[in-house]
Amino acid sequence: MLDELDRALVHALRVDGRAPFSRIAAVLDVSPQTVARRYRRLRAEAGLRVVGLADPHRAGRAQWLLRLTAGPNTAQQLARALARRDDTAWVKLTSGGTEITAIVETAPGPDGHSLLLRDIPRTAAVTAVSAHCLLHTYRGGPTAWPVSTEALTEEQQARLRPVLVSGPSGGLDAADRALLGALHVDGRTPLGELAAATGRTPATVARRLAELRADGAVFLDVELDPRLLGADMQALLWLSVAPTHLDEVGRTLATHRELAFVAATTGPSNLAALALCTDPADLHRYLTRRLGGVAAITGLESAPVLRTLKAAGPVPALRAALRHDG
Repeated sequence: MLDELDRALVHALRVDGRAPFSRIAAVLDVSPQTVARRYRRLRAEAGLRVVGLADPHRAGRAQWLLRLTAGPNTAQQLARALARRDDTAWVKLTSGGTEITAIVETAPGPDGHSLLLRDIPRTAAVTAVSAHCLLHTYRGGPTAWPVSTEALTEEQQARLRPVLVSGPSGGLDAADRALLGALHVDGRTPLGELAAATGRTPATVARRLAELRADGAVFLDVELDPRLLGADMQALLWLSVAPTHLDEVGRTLATHRELAFVAATTGPSNLAALALCTDPADLHRYLTRRLGGVAAITGLESAPVLRTLKAAGPVPALRAALRHDG
């Protein structure tokens, strides 16, 4: 479990993942050395990481929520293979270790759907597969799980928020994509290294990154094992809602403290969510009392998460390869 200072640091990074340690330290009323030491410890021991991500729609990409079923002897191997791909995120083992859930990003055109159309159908170990296009995200991406953003006051958050000059960021060019690639590995990569990766000057990189962040084309996410915030029980939820009530229910669920992700999808279950609870009894209370009170929900399937093999950023082996290639 994280102590009060750890939680405050995580919340500060949620507000601005690139905030200098000196600014975070001033807001938290500790020394910059203390903040740096805590950050390094959380990175080493708790998997804390700031990850730069592009808005998929702005980048011309679609996201799919993929569900695969495989035999118990092959599911973990298949999940690891999916985690190593650079077009996947949030790879999880569920349902006794025989089901894999992952988010897949695809580019326009048939070549951009190679995982869905070619690679998976050729995998003999897969016994069932379904792919659900993410139509709208109500919580997730730039909108964090509320439990991870409860440590700072409004005044402290205001002092941490970056001053970003809004303006049209335009389309993404090759240098922008190189910038995003470096930020995907580490969202706190120093400007000098970002400049080397993009072929731009540090001043140009700083200005361009500010434009992309202000325009919403790029945002910074924070990865952390939710168990360190008391969520020992994770479950993926698949909900069915009549189309006329879909947006209303999605917005309602986005206010639930227990949910870290809520999105409208294609398919018979047209809402997907990720619940983070303290234990099975807490999940039961949430499903039967709070979620059960949403009358427009006509169907519910839940699948406990046994293991998360990949979050938003690349897995360690892939991160090392990306650094080497850069």
